[in-house]
Amino acid sequence: MKTLDQLLKTPENPISRRQFLKGASVAGGAGALASIPGLSYADASKIILPDDKLDLAPDISPDTSLNGVMGQPHFPAKAKRMIYLFQSGGPSQMELFDYKPMLNKMHGQEIPSEVKGDTTLTSMTADQTSLPLVKSIFDFKQHGESGAWVSELLPHTANIADDICFIKSVHTDAINHDPAATFMLTGFPIAGRPSLGAWLSYGLGSNNNNLPPFIVLLTNQIKGQPVFARLWGNGFLPSIHQGVQFRSGKDPVLFVNNPPGMSRYDRREMLSYLTKLHGIQHAKTMDDEIHSRIAQYAMAERMQTSVPEVTDFSDEPDWVFDMYGPDSRTPGTFAANCLLARRLAERNVKFTQLFHRGWDHHAGLPGGIKQMCRETDQAAAALVTDLKQRGLLDDTLVVWGGEFGRTSYCQGKFHEKKYGRDHHPNAFTMWMAGGGVKPGISYGETDDFAYNITKDPVHVHDLQATIMHLMGIDHERLTFKYQGRRFRLTDVHGHVVKGILA
Repeated sequence: MKTLDQLLKTPENPISRRQFLKGASVAGGAGALASIPGLSYADASKIILPDDKLDLAPDISPDTSLNGVMGQPHFPAKAKRMIYLFQSGGPSQMELFDYKPMLNKMHGQEIPSEVKGDTTLTSMTADQTSLPLVKSIFDFKQHGESGAWVSELLPHTANIADDICFIKSVHTDAINHDPAATFMLTGFPIAGRPSLGAWLSYGLGSNNNNLPPFIVLLTNQIKGQPVFARLWGNGFLPSIHQGVQFRSGKDPVLFVNNPPGMSRYDRREMLSYLTKLHGIQHAKTMDDEIHSRIAQYAMAERMQTSVPEVTDFSDEPDWVFDMYGPDSRTPGTFAANCLLARRLAERNVKFTQLFHRGWDHHAGLPGGIKQMCRETDQAAAALVTDLKQRGLLDDTLVVWGGEFGRTSYCQGKFHEKKYGRDHHPNAFTMWMAGGGVKPGISYGETDDFAYNITKDPVHVHDLQATIMHLMGIDHERLTFKYQGRRFRLTDVHGHVVKGILA
């Protein structure tokens, strides 16, 4: 009867009996063994294990797969890590950042034909023969030494205006939510490409072997456009580079904790043997995804300690919760996720992405956008302030924005409390802070109707190229060969926006 170590040397020989792993590890171990060609699930459960104590350390040491294919940045990076505050649904730039007095003057009049041009409208604008302009009902003021215009809806963001670079000339190719969000985060409007975080993980690797390099946080909400996992997917890159979603509650990451009846030693023992078995399979198939799989197992084992520590806010003083707002004490809120993002930045997680839904205001915009700002304004500003006071903002890039903007004309009949705005990809506002971005500036301009860009346009691919540049990556050089072609995040487009670089 052969032990497993003997079997590993001659995997083609028949298998003898004895249980593969004790207790709850049987199913997982046998399932993995059954993936070896010619080995059935029944036979896999009968393998004899050596009884001597295992030396597990060499098998589950920090993964070389997390080092990044580049080895080191293409050039000195201004940002070592990034936090992306994605506002799903398309925040209205006219209500938040892009102050347009002309809309007050021409309220209720038709948008001039020369302004609208031949731009595409969504089918949600039912009467496309009448497009009356609608003013914002919210007041704007200039703030800070920069004199940035910020709406009364964002008092906390207004207080950090001199730390922010407002980009008012972003434009995109997509006009509907799903393709626009996919385009913003993967560089292509059709699903299947790697996400921004996956590219950063693939190129640069991890700064912390005990936490994933790419972590995703979703606000607990029942409203808004759906957010799909492909927005943080790995596409055709190895699966180790996909985003890992942290959930609120008792188990932040699914399947990391040991099941009942399994000790940590049992878990490590199973992982050690799975590593060897995956080595056999890789030698036969040369499938690199096998390495990704065992790297994920090893990361999960290390996360049993690191995740509970980083998600435990008991060491945060009251003044920190006060800064982020009362919601920060409730797990799963945008405020709590912003605080968690700061804790992840302190632990050198490469890329943290927050998703907050509910900005899709085709009707009821005044009340809806007020609620969105109440949920996000204080926490987003607190994140920038907190990073700054801890000395982390200089090398942490913070990005805020959605997938597109909103139209300056009214959708449906105007009512002061119920008016709405349609999707608008031609011009919208995002902001960036820290990580090598020039603070206290507004970059780009739109016309008097916030409809077309008049100065310094920034395409989505330009934005992506600039983010990569700040992280030390030449966006044209980080590629992956797939189906005979070399792909990159920016496809065949994109230019670094040098005007916003510090």
